[in-house]
Amino acid sequence: MATIATLTQKADGSFEGQLTTLSITAQIALVKNGRKVKDNEPDYRIVSRKNGFELGGGWNRTSKTSGEEYISVSLSAPEFGTIYGNVAPAPGDDSSKKVIIWNPPS
Repeated sequence: MATIATLTQKADGSFEGQLTTLSITAQIALVKNGRKVKDNEPDYRIVSRKNGFELGGGWNRTSKTSGEEYISVSLSAPEFGTIYGNVAPAPGDDSSKKVIIWNPPS
């Protein structure tokens, strides 16, 4: 599994950082979805910091094995298709630093 983004969690619960693949580098933000009214709607909207376009969503999940909470994300754009991943703690001791780990299709 590969790290495809580095993020910093903000005081308001949002995340900002950089999505990086072999061909893409983009500033992104995961912003809490204040308009969520249905369970299947994302808990977070993922937007480009360059132009504000929405790239995907994130859903709060709980691991069946560990009971730990995490965010499952889906990002889509013409440049890279659809990418699935999870927000996870970044290496080190700073709890505000996160990464998105790519989940390749099985």
